[in-house]
Amino acid sequence: MKTEQELQKIGEEVVEVICEIYDPEIPVNIYALGLIYDVQVSEDCDVNITMTLTSPNCPVAETLPVEIEEKVKVIPAVNKVKVEITFEPTWTKEMMSEEAKLEIGML
Repeated sequence: MKTEQELQKIGEEVVEVICEIYDPEIPVNIYALGLIYDVQVSEDCDVNITMTLTSPNCPVAETLPVEIEEKVKVIPAVNKVKVEITFEPTWTKEMMSEEAKLEIGML
């Protein structure tokens, strides 16, 4: 069984991997965009990610969760990965990081 610190490190690795995935329409990673609502790592090193999309009609609605799962599964300590999409709360531009807002000229 992993210690709390080990699980936290796995969670940080998951976020690092997610930060390498970019929205196809906005040149910002999906974490900085605020699309990732939650990352949980269980004691069994299973990862559950709760995310949203910029809109329900997002062109990558089918492929983005699969891409996230595939990339996170590459982390050696991770067992299973589950990506759940929610639209509650609805994504807004206010959820973007300052860095992301600066990147697309909102600041």
